[in-house]
Amino acid sequence: MNIKKAIINLLIFQEPEKIENYILKETEEEQLQSNAKKDTNENVTKNKKNKRKSNNSENSDGNDREANKGVKISNDISKSLEYMKKVYSIPINGDVIIREFNVIIKDKAIEAFAIFIDGMIDKKVINEAILKPLMLLSTFDIKSNEKDIGNYIKDHLLPQTQLKVVRTYESVIDEVNFGGCGIFIDGIDLAFTADVKGWEHRSVERPNVELIIRGPQEGFTEVLRINTALIRKIIKNENLIVENITVGKKSKTPCGLLYIKDIANDALVNQVRKRLKSIKVDYIQDSGELEQYLEDNTFLNVPQIIDTERPDKVAMLLTEGKIAILMNGTPIALVMPSNLIELIKSPEDAYIRYPYANFLRIIRLLGMFFTLLLPGLYIAITNYHHEMIPTDLMLAIEASREKVPFPSIIELLILEVSFELIREAGIRVPGPIGPTLGIIGALILGQAAVAANIVSPILIIIVAVTGIGSFAVPSFSLGFGIRVSRFVFILLGAMAGFLGIATGLFINGLWLAAAKSFGIPFMVPFAPKVSKKNPDFILRKAIWRQEWRPDYLNVKRERNQPHISRGWVKK
Repeated sequence: MNIKKAIINLLIFQEPEKIENYILKETEEEQLQSNAKKDTNENVTKNKKNKRKSNNSENSDGNDREANKGVKISNDISKSLEYMKKVYSIPINGDVIIREFNVIIKDKAIEAFAIFIDGMIDKKVINEAILKPLMLLSTFDIKSNEKDIGNYIKDHLLPQTQLKVVRTYESVIDEVNFGGCGIFIDGIDLAFTADVKGWEHRSVERPNVELIIRGPQEGFTEVLRINTALIRKIIKNENLIVENITVGKKSKTPCGLLYIKDIANDALVNQVRKRLKSIKVDYIQDSGELEQYLEDNTFLNVPQIIDTERPDKVAMLLTEGKIAILMNGTPIALVMPSNLIELIKSPEDAYIRYPYANFLRIIRLLGMFFTLLLPGLYIAITNYHHEMIPTDLMLAIEASREKVPFPSIIELLILEVSFELIREAGIRVPGPIGPTLGIIGALILGQAAVAANIVSPILIIIVAVTGIGSFAVPSFSLGFGIRVSRFVFILLGAMAGFLGIATGLFINGLWLAAAKSFGIPFMVPFAPKVSKKNPDFILRKAIWRQEWRPDYLNVKRERNQPHISRGWVKK
């Protein structure tokens, strides 16, 4: 039968079945905007009207929360229940829980309900500190003359430590969205919100990027309050201020603005607070995004804000008079203002004796120099300045390049791009395979490239030293900037030799000298020069001689320690 049907299908034409494929169509709002752009004859007034109409349409498309921002809470619990169900799209939303119950107050049963999001709260806290007292303890005979129901519940039936009384639905929704519990009682025009956060999160672990040998081994986590507690654990001072500021119109991401009020300059604090509050964006998730909104110059090739995952480094910079921003959901803190010197420092410099710290800083500077200029200098010397190196070395380089078919610039770019490719792949490959892939990839690719006469052996050494030098830069963001800039110096060295590299350094120096970070020149204390009271610039002196805070910060308290801080040497 099937064979007969198949033969008939082959011989006789049949109309194919119409299958409508799914097409993601434009929304009404997008169509309105597209039509508005095409209609060039419309005058300005008409465009404004269309825009208003579009905005009205957006607001009426179901964003009731925006339209009803600041709506007063009704004393009719049925209206509150209906409102919250509509806002949270219940029962479509599966993780939003509404628990209805009765509260007994003076032999009278009063309807109530609690609303929270499953997975973001601690169920034990809700059961023991909210539902159990309201449902069970309210039946006990409590001696109180309080007649107001709201005050009676707050004073006698809700033992939760972090309890707020709010009067708008917006306030309740903000708390519920951030792991809180909203409690509505019939007959009163207010609600209670309790902080019952209990979502899963990573515990405090060792920093992954900024590793040190001597010093604290704790890193930030993704929870804001844990991070602020880590800072307060180090700075045990009541003058440490943690301001709560929310960023993101939709995401409402909590941020903490940290400073020490009797040290930090008020104008600097106000400037950071002003920039943070002025950010107008729907969603923001990471401090990397926040940094790009806050920095002065988005095109500069070096970072203008210090980013760190170490609480001890943040605490150290706060005591100097700087400002820090912690953001919920990210383990990276931002500290401002910054300058070039701060970016080459490591927290370990303060934990080890100053001769060792100075030695490490010189090594880091050499690493930065090799990363930025060594490939460009190699190209400049081999192409233009042969007299700069010994004759035997020059002959050895030329002999190694005898069978290489490419010009030295192409040869160098092939190897540099391959190195960056291996580095990027090593980061993206999961687990322990990443470092293995990087090492094996570099060895095999380098040996195979030399054997195939694609690159010369000495170039392998140049690129390897450049790559190792980039890992010596303590700031990840500064290391990125140097890695990108070295390609510019390679091209300048290939075009004009030492003249091209010197021109690039001159222009880059002018650019950095003109740059500022929150009103502080980026090249301070060299351009402009400031007081040399603080000796911790490129090289640092003994810790007992670091008596002053950085002069360029204009802090309230300039002296960090007395002239003789080691009391036992005083005669």
